Amino acid sequence: MDSNSSDTAVLPGRAVTPLRSTVENGLKIVVVGGFGVGKTTLVGAVSEIRPLNTEETMTKAGEGIDDLSGIQGKRSTTVAFDFGRITLNDQNVLYLFGAPGQERFWFLWDRLFNGALGAVVLVDTRRLEESWYAIDRLEHHGTPFIVARNNFGEQEHSLQEVRAALDLSESVPLVDCDARDRESSKQVLIELLRHLHRLAGAAPAAPAEATPADAVAVAVEQEKTP
Repeated sequence: MDSNSSDTAVLPGRAVTPLRSTVENGLKIVVVGGFGVGKTTLVGAVSEIRPLNTEETMTKAGEGIDDLSGIQGKRSTTVAFDFGRITLNDQNVLYLFGAPGQERFWFLWDRLFNGALGAVVLVDTRRLEESWYAIDRLEHHGTPFIVARNNFGEQEHSLQEVRAALDLSESVPLVDCDARDRESSKQVLIELLRHLHRLAGAAPAAPAEATPADAVAVAVEQEKTP
């Protein structure tokens, strides 16, 4: 199974979903990780609109530069970012930004992190070392995140072993997902919202005006279905 790459097709026949006039809060979420771990696939699977992407065909110019170990079938790559949207409720929407994975595009990450409420680090255990930089940059920015293991077939390692390999704090959620599946990808975003909600509850009291943390709390309370 090698559907981890961004070559996976977007769900066909997606209906046009206009932004609701009642929306008050746009919450920015970044999906980040190494080259070929499935970021474009996840954004495409969960977005309620046809996602914007900046896919380009891989050429011989990348030979010797891009490490295709485990993803030899990959034919295209993100060169800027992916963008999708998912409505949480009448007042809140998530804007999803999928970061490019190749090292030569990492300079874009810091800009994508600006204004982000939180992030999902997508990892492939066949290429786990590609995730270290993403975790390091998020910690440097102080951006809350969770880690999602994108499953490709039977896994050889437990989640606890993955946590140890990433030197990941027990306070950071680590979950399994299938980036090709809408419901599975949706659960990753719900877990991130729950994590942000917990962090907001542990933080000092906020001013009286509504904050992004308030929007997350409302979204989590209203999100009753998987």
